[in-house]
Order: sequence, then C-alpha cells, then structure tokens
Amino acid sequence: MLRGATGPGRGRGRLDLLLRDRRAVAPNRPLLWRRLVAELLGSAFLAAIVIGSGIAAQRLSPGAPGLELLENAGVTGVGLFAAILMFGPVSGAHYNPVVSLVDAAFGGLRWRDALAYVPVQVAGCVAGAVLANVMFSEAAVSISVKHRASGPHFLAEVVATFGLLVVIFALARSGRSRAAPAAVGAYIAAAYWFTSSTSFANPAITVGRMLSNSFAGIAPGSAPVFVGGQLVGAVLAFLVIKGLYPDITPGEAAEVVVPHGEGTATPPRGAVRVAGSVADGS
Repeated sequence: MLRGATGPGRGRGRLDLLLRDRRAVAPNRPLLWRRLVAELLGSAFLAAIVIGSGIAAQRLSPGAPGLELLENAGVTGVGLFAAILMFGPVSGAHYNPVVSLVDAAFGGLRWRDALAYVPVQVAGCVAGAVLANVMFSEAAVSISVKHRASGPHFLAEVVATFGLLVVIFALARSGRSRAAPAAVGAYIAAAYWFTSSTSFANPAITVGRMLSNSFAGIAPGSAPVFVGGQLVGAVLAFLVIKGLYPDITPGEAAEVVVPHGEGTATPPRGAVRVAGSVADGS
C-alpha cells in the first residue's frame, strides 16, 4: 500500500493505477500513420535482407548448401539487428503479424492498430522481395518452386515462432527490451540452423519469400503449412508467457519489440503510478 494513503484516497489511487495500466498503449505513442510507415519500411528491409543475402549466397557459393545457409543466416541476424534499430523507436519494430497479434492479446497494442499493422507488414515484405530480385538482376517477381511442406517443417515453424515470441516478451517483462535487437537477431540466426525450416517464424516474410525463386524462396503450395505452424506457435507462446509471467502488464507489453515513442519507459516493478507520478509501493 502507499504510505500515508488511507480511506477513499487510497481507493482512488488504486483505481487510477488500474485505469492507467489498461491504457498503457499511451497517448504518447507516435501517430498511427507514422508507425505504419515504419512497419512498412522495416518489413521491406527485412525481406530484402533475407532474400538478397539468399540470392548472393547462392551465387557466391554454388553447390555448397551449408555455406549458403551460413551466409544467409549470418547476414539475416546482423541485418535484423540493424533493421530493428532503424525503425524500432517509431513502431516498436514488429515486422511480423504474430508479434503484433500477441502484443494486442497482452494489451500492449490496440487491436485496431494490430489489424492495421498486419497488411502493412505483408505489403512491406512483398516490396522487399521485389527489391531484392531487382537488385540482383532477377525478374521483379519470380515465383519460387522450392517445396518445403512436410510434418517436420510444420513442427519446426511452431518451435521457431514459439521461441521468438518468448524471447521478445521475456525481455519486455523483465525490463530488458533494449537488448531485443541483439537477442532477436541472434535467435533468428541460430534458428536458421536448429530448425529444419530455417526459421521463417513470420507469416509476412513467408508471403514475401514466395516471390523469389532463390535459395531463400518457398513455393506457394508450401506457405500454408508454414503459416499454420507459425500461428500454432504464437498461440502456444501466448499461453506459456501468460503462465510464466501471469502479472505481465499492458505497459510492459507496449515495449515490444523495443521501447518506442516518448514517455514509454516502463516504471520499475513495485512502483505504483498515481496521479501522473510514480510512488514506491510497500
């Protein structure tokens, strides 16, 4: 309880805390159109990084799939780190529909905003795929014929997506969101190797990769299996995060993937926000 707070005043303070927590998607967030532009550009860079490095690896190391994967994974991990830093301060750098939807489920993002993020993320990944193809003198759109659909691939996408979301939300819950660019980049680079699907973990990038007939591509017929696995992984991650961190607040979820907007720093746990100030709870 707050020291010196008694009677109706204490009740009003508790109510104020509850209301503020539920509105933790904060009015200080950048305007929605700015966040959508950031998500569009970030998703485009992500797709260009993944697909462009895949095309380059295929050309530089022909006939050496292990080396191609190493090059693709390394560039993707480092590039994702940079892409999160580039636009994260504006939108949080979701670049991934499952991140936005799970964030909304935890109250960190309004549902109407999350539903606006999703088509923009898909459009960004499509644009990034076209850009990567053109940069390497390929046809702007070249439908992939790389079939990947199988039971093990489905399971791999469940695991890859589950792990990605747990990393992101565990960092947010523990107040370490500023470490997310490195952690997310490292996780994805590692998951390229420990999952048989090479860790797409993102429905938007799955759509984008259908448009490149390269090392990084995926045949349209295989995409539903991958997206299905990603959605299952997202649901499992939500349940596990909710179980491990039952007191995760909308304010903490609002810091996903990285803190963004002004005045969005989450108060330390144990602090109580009352009438616009932070008081130490006891």
